[in-house]
Amino acid sequence: MADIIDGKAVAKTLDGETKAQIDAMVAAGLPRPGLAVVLVGSDPASEVYVGRKIKKSQELGITSFEHRLPAETSQEELLALIARLNADNAVNGILVQVPLPAHIDTGLVLRAIAPSKDVDGFHPVNVGRLSTGTGGIIPCTPFGVMKLLDTVFDDLTGLDVVVIGKSNIVGKPIAMLMLEREATVTVTHIETKDLPDICRQADVIIAAAGAPELVRGYWVKPGAVIIDVGITRRKTEDGKTKLVGDVKFDEVQHARAVTPVPGGVGPMTISCLMANTVQAARDQVEGKSADGFAIDWDDLPDRSMFTTANGNGNG
Repeated sequence: MADIIDGKAVAKTLDGETKAQIDAMVAAGLPRPGLAVVLVGSDPASEVYVGRKIKKSQELGITSFEHRLPAETSQEELLALIARLNADNAVNGILVQVPLPAHIDTGLVLRAIAPSKDVDGFHPVNVGRLSTGTGGIIPCTPFGVMKLLDTVFDDLTGLDVVVIGKSNIVGKPIAMLMLEREATVTVTHIETKDLPDICRQADVIIAAAGAPELVRGYWVKPGAVIIDVGITRRKTEDGKTKLVGDVKFDEVQHARAVTPVPGGVGPMTISCLMANTVQAARDQVEGKSADGFAIDWDDLPDRSMFTTANGNGNG
């Protein structure tokens, strides 16, 4: 029987570390980290996500700036708001909830966010820093995946890792983080030839293809670890719906450990967003307290929650 990797428990631990960081900053005379969340339109799923992010901010002591704009907001108006938030010293992180209305260029909007305030880790500057191992803010889901794996492995060196999915916000960043940790990584997708055979060689499978129950039991060797990033709402025979991942959960119980859906990667995403916001705030302070006097970060709680094994600050 596979062990269940409890994302809720890991997220709770990370929240505690994040709150300790915030409390230490405030005690040192620094302003509370501030997170601006921008929602354009009234997409129901986006409304739920934004509500959760704002609630988590409040729980941890992060100042929340909420901007809800009508769906007919022009691209120019949205870009003007982002420019104001970029210039606002009280705002350390900016999150624009996607999807955006069709008349707005999502890529243009995300690139308009200052890289130092890009707590989603989507800006090309942060992507470049991640790919070169020079720090920067990483996307929240890959950050969360690494934190979950760290509850299973002390060291990823030499492990064979198969990533299923090549998206810019999940698959590719995860592959780069794995390489930084000295794992051997194979990036695949649903069109990859002989995908089951490739997966059977893996010590770790990260399923992020967005294809419900793609990974079957015979794809997984005994003792492998599976991180299921996928989430799809599927109708049941009784007319209700349930959430399923990219892995056929009941067929992979011969694995060493597996994340459930829901309750695995999902809870980590918002917690990692909060941690990214605190990292951004600290980086923007550049070692100066609110009144301009230098402070010693070594006197504050451990910052290892933000660092990889090579100390590059990638989470």
